[in-house]
Amino acid sequence: MAVVREQGSKTVDKTTSIPPEIYREMGLSDVEYAKVAEALGRHPTYTEVGMYAVMWSEHCGYKYSRPVLRLFRKYREALEGGGLENAGVIDIGDGYGIVMKMETHNHPSAVEPFQGAATGVGGILRDIFTMGARPIACLNSLRFGSLDDPHNRYLFENVVAGIAFYGNCVGVPTVAGEVVFEDCYSGNCLVNAMSAGIVKIDEVASACASGVGNSVMYVGSRTGCDGIHGATFASVELGPDSESRRPNVQIGDPFTEKLLIEATLEALKTGYVIGIQDMGAAGITCSTCETAAKAGTGMEIDVLKVPRREEGMTPYEIMLSESQERMLAVVRKGKEDEVAAVFKKWGLNAVVIGHVTADGLVRVWEGDHLVAEVPAKSLADDAPTYYLEIEEPEYLKEVQSFDASKLPEPDDYNEALERLLDSPSIASKEWVYRQYDHMVQTNTVVLPGSDAAALRIRGTGKAIALVTDCNGRYCYLDPFAGAQIAVAEAARNLACTGARALGVTDCVSFGNPEKPQVFWQFKRAIEGLAEACEFFGTPVVSGNVSFYNETPDTAIYPTPVIGMLGLIDNVENRCTMEFEREGDVVALLTGRKAQADSDPETGICGADDIGGSEYLKVMHGVVAGRPPALDMDAEKRLHACLVDAVSAGQLSSAHDCSDGGLAVALAESSIAGGLGAEVGIVADCGASVALFGEAQSRAVVSLSADHLGELRELVDEHGIECTILGKVHGDRLKISVNGVTVIDRAVEHIGKIWKNAIPGRMESRV
Repeated sequence: MAVVREQGSKTVDKTTSIPPEIYREMGLSDVEYAKVAEALGRHPTYTEVGMYAVMWSEHCGYKYSRPVLRLFRKYREALEGGGLENAGVIDIGDGYGIVMKMETHNHPSAVEPFQGAATGVGGILRDIFTMGARPIACLNSLRFGSLDDPHNRYLFENVVAGIAFYGNCVGVPTVAGEVVFEDCYSGNCLVNAMSAGIVKIDEVASACASGVGNSVMYVGSRTGCDGIHGATFASVELGPDSESRRPNVQIGDPFTEKLLIEATLEALKTGYVIGIQDMGAAGITCSTCETAAKAGTGMEIDVLKVPRREEGMTPYEIMLSESQERMLAVVRKGKEDEVAAVFKKWGLNAVVIGHVTADGLVRVWEGDHLVAEVPAKSLADDAPTYYLEIEEPEYLKEVQSFDASKLPEPDDYNEALERLLDSPSIASKEWVYRQYDHMVQTNTVVLPGSDAAALRIRGTGKAIALVTDCNGRYCYLDPFAGAQIAVAEAARNLACTGARALGVTDCVSFGNPEKPQVFWQFKRAIEGLAEACEFFGTPVVSGNVSFYNETPDTAIYPTPVIGMLGLIDNVENRCTMEFEREGDVVALLTGRKAQADSDPETGICGADDIGGSEYLKVMHGVVAGRPPALDMDAEKRLHACLVDAVSAGQLSSAHDCSDGGLAVALAESSIAGGLGAEVGIVADCGASVALFGEAQSRAVVSLSADHLGELRELVDEHGIECTILGKVHGDRLKISVNGVTVIDRAVEHIGKIWKNAIPGRMESRV
């Protein structure tokens, strides 16, 4: 984007209009420019136009998504009450809260994958420690196109490297996540970064510029020209010219971030920091106007006092830069030296650049030249709201009418299992997580690779569990049902670990919202998330919307990713997915309601459970049908049963049955434990559906025969089914359907396939 050098004057110019080609390139429409002029009562300056362009972008202003997001109770309450904070807080008892949030860095990662992913991690960490919380965990949820494509391999390799670089250097463990590969993400990968931190509930910091006369302090790294209009870049589609947007991508320094974490937490302990906010999207513009608007105050700053690493930067560049590792702090008047001393002790910049005012205006000075004077609430809260048209996509009728019953059974079920285990979306993600330091801070008690990660909360005897989840194919076939399944599966993963689900942060990615069919997908997905989160008692406490995730070739699948937190009351009572002991009973717990006139032993599958499955895609090249039916009441009872069983020490292992179905779940538990199993399935559906159908509300568990009576009492209490499948035995996985052995493979053999699927593809890159 061309930069116009603004000279400025002692008063802002009230007569000269900005040429349309300038404000349109910044991202403002003609109507929006007129609204800016109306709000100011004059034509805006060049700096002001830039400030409005970023703050009124969808990325910052949520001008399209805000009306729909009000379906989330916590979001609605925040808008109607004290305003939004940097992240959400969930009380876990004992005086502690967990602060968590997830955000996308999709577009930056598509054009500069290493720095795009790295700065995504850095940004989400700052949202956590600005709340006064010490970051204790990072997670991620990633989507890429097929690894058969060299460019997708390049994006995948460098995104993972960027995440590893930043997280490892900053000293926060990366403990969990997911990686999915679908053709629709080619050219527009999704990089969702999540972080969680721990804080004393009575020490939560606020992003509020309270106290007229209090000082405004800039702390952290110097400001450069990187990341200018990054928020605007996130609010447009990717296209042939996207590579030219590399300057919009920030550059991260995790070593400085580590210092900033320690300095910020120490400074907050002084009690002199009244409010603090990360300079994230929209940089100083965002942090000044949002903190002032939240407090109902104003602010004056002088950009000449801002530490810079480049000479000759204009006010426009300084206000819009998204350079990393920077914070804006509001400090009690007279205590500036004490706060500055903390940051300088850690080798960081800490300078007063302005003060809080009473008139509600944000004034930006360049020495004695006033270059911007705008109402804080106008910038932060008054982005125009658009009620976009919706239209049900035409493709739905075709894909939902797909009849899976006409598909032939595979010639070889062993081969089918091997192909599923070789699918990168199902295969082991060890190639990814072995690059992450997941043991730094030494709190991680359930390592990456199981259903969810778990971390001890020192001094309490408790642990938290964390997971990310979403099946984009399900959401493509039915956004409402797919979003609800994402919530249900995330809670099921936590329950398999022994954790009660407490709350959600979301990161929802869609195509261009100005297309009615895309906005219909978005609205239906949010309706599904809101209803499911309320039902499961997991309020959405924070989140992020990312639109315009499409290329000239295609839009992504609707992808409403869920990050969920659970609580384990006793850290010793936790469970993992691997079969642990020879001779243990293998059982299937299911919340699916059996037909009254059927044998409960047949409640394994239904004919409709193959829709949207990995089996359908891998074996038949088809993405069609409807997602498996979800009974939320039955699902909730399953979660409660699993948590109680783990807490009572009844289970040796528990594993969510999802992608790839029952056969894949059994294979994964065998591979993880290095033990085989002999199981038998009784089913009235086809063998392929019984083995690979993705019916919801199911978990594979193993347990000592001594605990079987206790488990039966528990499942009866919760009103779910327990189907005995067989036992842990030997070194082969043997599965029969209706008495006929259809799968018989050495665990070592299928383990090699599962573990080498991704490394093999990466090693063959050109």
